Amino acid sequence: MKLFGFEIGNAKKEAEVVDQTANQKSFTLPQNDDGAVTVAGAGYYGTYVDLDGTFRNETQLITKYRELAIQPEMESALDEIVNEAVVIEDSGKSVEINLDDLKAPNNIKKIIEGEFDYILKLLNFGNMGHDIFRRWYIDGRLFYHVVIDDVDPSLGIQEVKYIDPRRIRKIREIQKTRDPNTGVELIKRQIEYYLYNEKGMIGAGTNLGAKIASDSVINVNSGIMDPKQTMVLSYLHKSIKPFNNLRMVEDATVIYRLSRAPERRVFYIDVGNMPTVKAEQYVRDIMVKYRNKLVYDSNTGEIKDDRKHLSMLEDFWLPRREGSKGTEISTLEGARNLGELEDVKYFQSKLYKSLNVPVSRMEPQQGFSLGRTTEINRDEIKFNKFITRIRNKFSTLFDDILRVQLVLKRVCTEEEWKEFKEDIWYDYKKDNNFDEIKDAELLNLRLDTLQKVDPFVGKYYSVMWVRKNILQQTDDDIEEINAQMEEEGQIQAQMDQANAEAMAVQQQQDMQNQIAFGAQQQIAQAQVDKEVQKITGPDQGASKSEAQGRDHESKMMDKKIELERMKQKKSAPAKAPEKKPAKAAKKKTVAEEAKELDLIYVGNGKYANKGGTVTHLNENGILLPYLNKD
Repeated sequence: MKLFGFEIGNAKKEAEVVDQTANQKSFTLPQNDDGAVTVAGAGYYGTYVDLDGTFRNETQLITKYRELAIQPEMESALDEIVNEAVVIEDSGKSVEINLDDLKAPNNIKKIIEGEFDYILKLLNFGNMGHDIFRRWYIDGRLFYHVVIDDVDPSLGIQEVKYIDPRRIRKIREIQKTRDPNTGVELIKRQIEYYLYNEKGMIGAGTNLGAKIASDSVINVNSGIMDPKQTMVLSYLHKSIKPFNNLRMVEDATVIYRLSRAPERRVFYIDVGNMPTVKAEQYVRDIMVKYRNKLVYDSNTGEIKDDRKHLSMLEDFWLPRREGSKGTEISTLEGARNLGELEDVKYFQSKLYKSLNVPVSRMEPQQGFSLGRTTEINRDEIKFNKFITRIRNKFSTLFDDILRVQLVLKRVCTEEEWKEFKEDIWYDYKKDNNFDEIKDAELLNLRLDTLQKVDPFVGKYYSVMWVRKNILQQTDDDIEEINAQMEEEGQIQAQMDQANAEAMAVQQQQDMQNQIAFGAQQQIAQAQVDKEVQKITGPDQGASKSEAQGRDHESKMMDKKIELERMKQKKSAPAKAPEKKPAKAAKKKTVAEEAKELDLIYVGNGKYANKGGTVTHLNENGILLPYLNKD
C-alpha cells in the first residue's frame, strides 16, 4: 500500500534500515518525545493499543487549552509571552537565518538564505508570525501539510496548509525479531506515518483515516510529555489547576459578599392563638406580600429576581404566640471583612507563576522605567531565559520545512543536511530592554577595570591579555577590530592630508589678501600726503638723515616686492615651458624706473613728480609708467 503524500528517498531509507539492523541491534523502543503512538507492526495495519482513548484524552486537553486561552488573566499573560518571543515591527524581519558558522561555499549560503525567505513568505510569517507562535504555544503542537508538484518535485514546496491537531496523530509502527541466541526481542525496523481523519479521531475507529507519509507533514511540539509518555502537553497544562482554583475562589467571594453584605431583617409576626397550620399560612402570606427574592447567576454574574429558588438574601420570618411581644422587626448586621482579597491575590500570583510570567508585569504600574540591571529582579532573568528556550524549540518548524525544501531542490542531500543543521541558527528580533541594559552595564564595568589596569600594561600585563580577559574579545573579534582600526587610520590620514592642503591654500590666499590690503592702504596714504603737500608745500628742508632714511626705505620696499614675486612664483601652477626670446632684457628695479620717470621718493613706498603728483604700484608691485591724475 502506498501512502498519501511523499517521502524523500523512501526506497533508499528502507534499504538502509534493513542493512543497519544487521549490524546495529537494539531492544529498546525509540524515545517518544513527539507524542507518536507506538503500535506493533503487522503490515501497515498494526494493533492499536487504546488509540481511541488516547485521542479522546488528547482532544479534550487541546479543547481545554483553548478555553483557558480566552480567559482575561490567561490572555494577558499569553500576550506578554508571545509579544516577547516574536517581535513584529514595521521595518525588518522578525526572524533571520544565521549562517556564520556554516562551513559551506558562499553561493550555497546565498541559496539557503533565499530559500529561507521563501519559506517565510509561504508561512506569511511577517503578518501571521504572532498568531502562529500563539497557536503553537497554546496547543502544544503544530501541524502543517507540505504540498509539492507531483510531476516535478524539484520545484520545491508549493504551499503549506495548517492541520488541526485534533484530526491527526503520528503513528510509529515497530517490527521486532527475536534473537535466536538470547531470546531477546530486537527492533528490526520502524515505520513512521500520520493518521488523519477529517471528522476527528474521537469515535472514528482505530483504523479509519488516511495514512500520510511522514515527510509530507511538518510536526512541531512543545517537548513536554505526560508521565506515561503517551501525550504531548501544552505549556498551559500546569496552569489548569491554579486557574480553576482562582475561578472557584472568585465565585465564592462574590456569593459571600452578596449574601453577607446587605443588612437582613428579622420579622416577628404575632399570630395570636391561631392553630399551627393557620399560623404558618398567615406568616407565609405576609412573607410573599413583602419579601424580595434575589439570586446570583454564577455563569453570567448577574443578579435576578427569582421566587422559585431559596436564597440566602431573604429576610427571616418568625411567628410569635400570644403573651410574648407583638409584631417586631429587627436588623441583622452585615459582614465587616468584605475588603479582604488575599486569597484571590494568592491564586492570581500562583497562576502567573505557572505561566512563567513575572508577577510585576501583570500588576498595574504608574509608568515604565528601564532602570539598571541591579534593579531587575530574578524573575525577569528567568523569563528572559524561558523566552530563549521556547524560541529554540519553535525553530524546529523552520528546520523541518527548510530540510524538505533544500532536499527537493537538490541543494543538499539528507546526509548533508544533518551536518548543516548543527551550524544553522535563527536570530529573532529582540524587544527586551533588559538585554541592552545588561550589555551597557557590563561594558561600563569592563572599561572601569581597564582604566585601573592600564598603568600596568606593558609591565605586568600584555595588550593581548587585556583584550582577551578584561574586554572579553575573541580571536575573531580582535582580528576584525584590528582590520577596522587600520582602515579607519587610512581614512583619517587621507582626511588630515586634505585638511593640511586646504589650510595651506587658505594661508596663501590670506597672504595675498593681506598684500592687496597693504597696497590699498599705501594708495590711500599717498592721497593724504598729496593733499598735505598742497597745503604746506614740499619739504625742502629735509635733513640729510631724512633723505638717507628715504633711500633705505626705498631699498627695503624693493626687497619686499621682490620677495613677494618669488612667493607668488612658487605657488603658481606649473606651466608649459615657453620659448625663450633670443635675448632677455635686463629687469629694472623700482628705483631705476622711478629715476627714468624723474620721480622723487616721498616715503612709505610712494613716489611723486616735481609737481607733487603721487604715482602708485600695481598688484604685482611694479611702478606704473603713468601718474595718478586723481
